[in-house]
Amino acid sequence: MKKIFIILVVTLLGIFKSYSQGYNNNRILLTNFLIRMYTNAPFEGVRIINDYDNFYLISVLSLDKAKYKTEAILNRVALVKAMAQASRYFNGSNIVQNIVIRTSEKTKGESEIEIVENIRENSVGYIKELEQLTNFIHKDGKQVFIFIKKVDEKANNR
Repeated sequence: MKKIFIILVVTLLGIFKSYSQGYNNNRILLTNFLIRMYTNAPFEGVRIINDYDNFYLISVLSLDKAKYKTEAILNRVALVKAMAQASRYFNGSNIVQNIVIRTSEKTKGESEIEIVENIRENSVGYIKELEQLTNFIHKDGKQVFIFIKKVDEKANNR
């Protein structure tokens, strides 16, 4: 009798306490929306988007898969570039542009003009908690990465 009672209690506890793995439907809908948005009009960079309850920073970039030896290197490069994009968005950057015009005299009064333009960008900062939402291969053959971070509503007012 004790065995039957113990089996019955364990079975009932198992039924009431069992949880199954599920997927966040809102996350899937957001992912599908962003993929459709990118497919219709490809873009790269950082954007703030919102659903009904939250604001998200998304960082989108595309990489040529053939340039990287392994999938791990490709994923690491994508993460670092996404963090750099997000850092430039939140912390700003310092851009310096120099233009050098060189002229040289040739024979018979002709001159040759060479224009050299140097553009340097410097950004300092670090953005934590970027999470890879998805990656997929676009019709142009490049692998597209979408990273996401939940942000405060105030970030949208920038």
